[in-house]
Amino acid sequence: MSTAFLERTPDRSITNGLDAAERASRDEILALQRERLAWTLRHAYENVPHYRAAFDAAGVKPEDFKELSDLRHFPFTVKTDLRDNYPFGLFAVPREKIARLHGSSGTTGKPVVVGYTQNDIDMWADVVARSLRAAGVRPGMTVHNAYGYGLFTGGLGAHYGAERLGCTVVPISGGMTERQVQLIQDFRPDAIMVTPSYMFTLLDGFIKAGIDPRETSLRFGIFGAEPWSNAMRLEIEKSFGLDATDIYGLSEVIGPGVAQECVETKDGLHIWEDHFYPEVIDPYTGEVLPDGEKGELVFTSLTKEAFPIIRYRTRDLTRLLAGTARPGMRRMEKVTGRSDDMIILRGVNVFPTQIEELLLATPWCTGHYQLELTRSGRMDDLTVHAEVRGEMFDGLDVDRAAQDLIRRIKANLGVTTYAVLHEPGGVERSATGKAKRVVDRRPKDR
Repeated sequence: MSTAFLERTPDRSITNGLDAAERASRDEILALQRERLAWTLRHAYENVPHYRAAFDAAGVKPEDFKELSDLRHFPFTVKTDLRDNYPFGLFAVPREKIARLHGSSGTTGKPVVVGYTQNDIDMWADVVARSLRAAGVRPGMTVHNAYGYGLFTGGLGAHYGAERLGCTVVPISGGMTERQVQLIQDFRPDAIMVTPSYMFTLLDGFIKAGIDPRETSLRFGIFGAEPWSNAMRLEIEKSFGLDATDIYGLSEVIGPGVAQECVETKDGLHIWEDHFYPEVIDPYTGEVLPDGEKGELVFTSLTKEAFPIIRYRTRDLTRLLAGTARPGMRRMEKVTGRSDDMIILRGVNVFPTQIEELLLATPWCTGHYQLELTRSGRMDDLTVHAEVRGEMFDGLDVDRAAQDLIRRIKANLGVTTYAVLHEPGGVERSATGKAKRVVDRRPKDR
């Protein structure tokens, strides 16, 4: 699973600058992808009964893969395939060769279980270290890791990557906001890894403690695990005086570290295409779309041993663009939402991040919000619950501000909503740090 440009570069240490793959040309990356995809398809077909059956049903064999465009003939993998093979049915190595297990929360049914060999964990640490370096972090810096530890891939994935880069890691995990504020003051970390919504909770904590968040030691923020808008980026950067970049990943593919924004450009996330092959498809027809067209993101792993994933439908909506800071690697546009998070309100498609942009353009919104779906008669209704900054609440004409927000949503998104403005702390926080943006209270028999 290697090619000449990797073999001729003996020093692949990320601590000494960009590694070989990051310096590779587009042609070299494409050659590597062809080689690694051929291996992955054979590995999955020969070792995973689900993939053998799925390939046979689709009338394709691993040897039918000759060029990258041939991948479109192979079947998709969807979330139900993972749950139907719970817990270890999609593993391509014996259980005793699994070094670690992770899994989803399982709140909507059986959890999705993913496994890693030691080589997989090493690769994962490498791509997270690469991501951190792209975000501006350097060896010797201290990283405050507020992603959740445990079965969730965020905490340990970020932790191992930061250590691989040569950083000091503060494994604080999620929650305990007052303690987090205190440790940021005491330990003086250079960077923080956390969900963007929990960063606003930390902002509340600093304000409550009477500490100016712009005076902390934090210089870099690496935010992921949920869609977030450029407006939220600007608000975080303004509030904390740091550089905020987006990290992308999902457990089914590896965890965090599949793609990362580069701090010098902040123009979308470079996908580490030496390990993960991206496609964008029409979410309705499944047809592969050309680069530049928006659709659903699909990933195939290229080097995973324990849990190869073939054409996994992420439900995340984005488009593929040419590389900039890393010219050999394509970028994915910042994810604006998921196809299964999209709200269809009276025939209009609305994503939470679109409303987030409008909320953060107001002077009064803290960044905490929740969208409530209800039904009156045959029509669905959407109520925007938004939180007002503490220093503005007493002097704000709440009714007027709510009506102004309703008008702006109508003018920009073409939908009529309701709006309720809450005092500080009035919008529900997530105990895990991952915000629940949409609450659906419509009848279940709709």
